[in-house]
Amino acid sequence: MKLPLFPLQSIFFPGETVPLHIFEERYKQLIRDCRREAITFGIPVYINDTMAFGTEVQLVEVVNTYETGEMDVTCVARQVFRILNFENELEGKLYAGGEIEFLDNINDADKTSKREVLDKLHQLYVLMDVPFTPLPVEKFNSYVLAHKMGLSFEQEYQLLQLRKESDRLTFIVSHLESTIAVLQEVDRTKQTIEMNGDFRNFDPLDFKDFKI
Repeated sequence: MKLPLFPLQSIFFPGETVPLHIFEERYKQLIRDCRREAITFGIPVYINDTMAFGTEVQLVEVVNTYETGEMDVTCVARQVFRILNFENELEGKLYAGGEIEFLDNINDADKTSKREVLDKLHQLYVLMDVPFTPLPVEKFNSYVLAHKMGLSFEQEYQLLQLRKESDRLTFIVSHLESTIAVLQEVDRTKQTIEMNGDFRNFDPLDFKDFKI
């Protein structure tokens, strides 16, 4: 199918609220079309000078309209897609578009996998001394806290492309385990450095039976 496209150097996951400030004429036109025709549009991820994957979004509300015609809008992210071809301007429009195909979202994860991610995320937050609000397993999926796990931009882009929830959770667990290991080593090193400044009692060594 053909979809209007609004490329950004940002990643949005399905279910996420997407706030946008609209100031370019082509995207003002896009928002007007969304309001008039109830169409959706896509936000392809611009990364490493390429665009291959993105997320479809739906306009929810125009929050503010300024005298200049600029707008603050909120949208909601829906489905992940892959770009098949890209047009810099759709026919008769100022904005870009292209043929896309939606990726099937395979929801095959079990509660045990979700609980493992939540437990490790809690462990990470404790190590970072950051407040953590427990989330019921039933309401958790890989997208809910994707921006709050310390993933790099490139890692978030990798996560976006995974179709299976089980694969996404495995990816997240691997990241959390390596991050936790690094933080634990940093904490151990910090404690060692602090301890080296203290006066300590050493147990005397017994050299009675020592031989070279």
